Amino acid sequence: MMTQETARIAVFLSGAGSNLKALIDASKCGILSGKIVLVVSNRAQAFGLTIAGEEGIETFVFKEKRYDSPEEASADLLARLQQRRIDYIALSGYLRLLPAEVVRTFRNRIVNIHPALLPKYGGKGMYGHFVHEAVIASGDKESGVSVHLVNEVYDDGPVLEQVRVPVLPDDTPDTLAARVLKQEHKFYARVLNKLIKGKYQLDHE
Repeated sequence: MMTQETARIAVFLSGAGSNLKALIDASKCGILSGKIVLVVSNRAQAFGLTIAGEEGIETFVFKEKRYDSPEEASADLLARLQQRRIDYIALSGYLRLLPAEVVRTFRNRIVNIHPALLPKYGGKGMYGHFVHEAVIASGDKESGVSVHLVNEVYDDGPVLEQVRVPVLPDDTPDTLAARVLKQEHKFYARVLNKLIKGKYQLDHE
């Protein structure tokens, strides 16, 4: 829980960055009591880095293979986050596991948004259209959005909130994805803001 007026947030992404843009807009209009001060990606060509650059936000491309060991990679990433006084981390289509030391240091301060109603359709490889294709194939009548705390396992941390989205009879993965994404853009900032404001009862052990 933050005592200062505005939390310092790092966003991690691997792709287009539409949720990053939604978080930036929410910050500007006061829906999110935080400021995006760093954007990290594992892909140098991710368009989300371009969005960040246009907004004057610092960016960093984090590739573990550039380091001599996983421990060195983790230490460098953690040092960069601490040097920039990051309070919260928001994963926005980030397709890698965070180093365990980062997860431990930021316990209960890392969130991820997932385009399904977890625990369904989560885990390694379940992202983007793979999720929507699985939902359609299953015959489920609803999908949705989950925002959850991050631990050392893909999509495994406690769910903070979910919003449900109906699956229509004529839906394709594309049409379902578009409808779910609209909810993501509205939902993520509000849940992150509640986390910053200390509105959730968390396990601090």
